Amino acid sequence: MIELTKENFEEEVLKAEGLVMVDFWSQKCEPCKALMPSVHELAEKNEGKAKFCSLDTTNNKRLAISQKVLGLPTIAFYKNGAKIAELVKDFAIEDVEAKLHELA
Repeated sequence: MIELTKENFEEEVLKAEGLVMVDFWSQKCEPCKALMPSVHELAEKNEGKAKFCSLDTTNNKRLAISQKVLGLPTIAFYKNGAKIAELVKDFAIEDVEAKLHELA
């Protein structure tokens, strides 16, 4: 998983070719932390199908808002720099995996 910041978001996500999955999370978000091991496992299992990234919104609030991420946890999918899908709040890792396979 690539750790995103405001410094590398544009390069790693918006200028990337192909599918990119971004896990928006916060250290204060308990559901985010509970989901994180499953997200990392999903990334390892599906290596090569997409680029997998995570963004801690704690120090990147403006960036998250600019991406219209208003609730956590959020998993967003980008293709060739454009956001094409998003899962917000009440979802299971199975939903993320299904969406990944649908888009890949």
